Amino acid sequence: MSDTPRRVTRALLSVSDKTGLIEFAKALAGHGIELVSTGGTAKAIAAAGLKVSDVSDLTGFPEMMDGRVKTLHPKVHGGLLAIRANAEHAKAMKDHGIAPIDLLVVNLYPFEATVDKGAAYDDCIENIDIGGPAMIRAAAKNHDDVAVVVEAQDYQAVLDELAANKGATTLALRKRLAAKAYARTAAYDAAISNWFALQLKTDAPDYRAFGGRLVQSLRYGENPHQHAAFYRTPDQRFGVATARQVQGKELSYNNINDTDAAYECVAEFDAKRTAAVAIIKHANPCGVAEGSDLVSAYRKALTCDSTSAFGGIVALNRTLDADAARAITEIFTEVIIAPDATDEAIAIVAAKKNLRLLLAGGLPDPRALGLTAKTVAGGLLVQSRDNAVVDDMTLKVVTKRAPSEAELRDLRFAFRVAKHVKSNTIIYAKDLATVGIGAGQMSRVDSARIAARKAEDAARELKLAVPMTKGSVVASDAFFPFADGMLACIEAGATAVIQPGGSVRDDEVIKAADEHGIAMVLTGTRHFRH
Repeated sequence: MSDTPRRVTRALLSVSDKTGLIEFAKALAGHGIELVSTGGTAKAIAAAGLKVSDVSDLTGFPEMMDGRVKTLHPKVHGGLLAIRANAEHAKAMKDHGIAPIDLLVVNLYPFEATVDKGAAYDDCIENIDIGGPAMIRAAAKNHDDVAVVVEAQDYQAVLDELAANKGATTLALRKRLAAKAYARTAAYDAAISNWFALQLKTDAPDYRAFGGRLVQSLRYGENPHQHAAFYRTPDQRFGVATARQVQGKELSYNNINDTDAAYECVAEFDAKRTAAVAIIKHANPCGVAEGSDLVSAYRKALTCDSTSAFGGIVALNRTLDADAARAITEIFTEVIIAPDATDEAIAIVAAKKNLRLLLAGGLPDPRALGLTAKTVAGGLLVQSRDNAVVDDMTLKVVTKRAPSEAELRDLRFAFRVAKHVKSNTIIYAKDLATVGIGAGQMSRVDSARIAARKAEDAARELKLAVPMTKGSVVASDAFFPFADGMLACIEAGATAVIQPGGSVRDDEVIKAADEHGIAMVLTGTRHFRH
């Protein structure tokens, strides 16, 4: 490969997104570059008063089959793939009347956007680009001679090089553009293949690919010695990736991870039914509550573990209002995320200049289909999102005593929260608020005891006569393998239990519950979160 800048004599432009197109085309023409284009792109360029040749003039064939066939031709791909310094390639070009194409500008049919707006199957199929990816890959392969641009944000870089190099591009730029081009087609194909798998209800396709668009390069990952970046996927789920950051410092890797955990948790609570707040630390809730309004929900959530809440993430399921903003900013908080915020609330948060305020535009649907993935050595673990919601479960009473109305309400609340806590999980709840959370322990008994101990700490801080676990209900994300874990919860003051069931010792656990006069319901659904 040669570092000598390559003169651009001919450019082929074919774009679905015409942002900045005319300005770019005018600048290319100003360098004496011949413009070739297709369909609507050619019409737009011609309408701006620029000289442009239609690709059909180049190929000798008209666009056909509703535009499906227009650039799949040797005179296009030969012009892109020919190695200029190769004598045999040069002879073939001359013999077959193939003119070189030195710059390709293509952005693809909007397949991802078409799927995202819920278009019909046939519309999605028609928005799968064929000629575009073929040209992009050809130009990128031949980047020693050809520059390829796949999005408008790179127009200026090309123009800067043309200006600096008398109408030529450098190898360094062409390499960078080629790398981006292959990444774009890879992400595009990933979106299509995952959509097909969903249409076919294929849980485990033979090949699985994921792709995303860079949102931001991060200062570092979980730790300062790790490199990291944040990408947005085609799955337009409301959350951190869709959020507008109103103010505050740049988000870190850990901020993004924790904020996602907080927002997914609070989304379990229907905003039309109740106000809800989740406070998260290290991807685990340290307090969750419902209330008549956001400020009351926040204060209830904070009561659970105000020590851990310091420097935490606060997620709300409704528009952040002034009262909630004042309460949240009373202590150090890293991030607030909500669907929206009032102007007054934004002004209040602005007083804390480092506090990040994210407005996501909506809540993620806890019932929605989707995939999650994590890496293991040499592979990927892919699964469907845990979209089980306690409201959709049939709760089976298995004890002599059935839960009271108030207990049943709190049991459902506790099981919602348990879904978003690392396993093994124990949640004590009372009056639609967590009062003790045990997370991520190797033993369910330890989770029960840690949650109870933290409730005792909170009681001392609040100067309460007894911990709030007295008279609470308890949720377990998975079955109790022995009665000891449940007995630890009863010792802490729990009067009712919700758990999936399914242990070979269920009868033993139920018998122990009956002996202590507590109520127990089974969900039949486990919520492990590792």
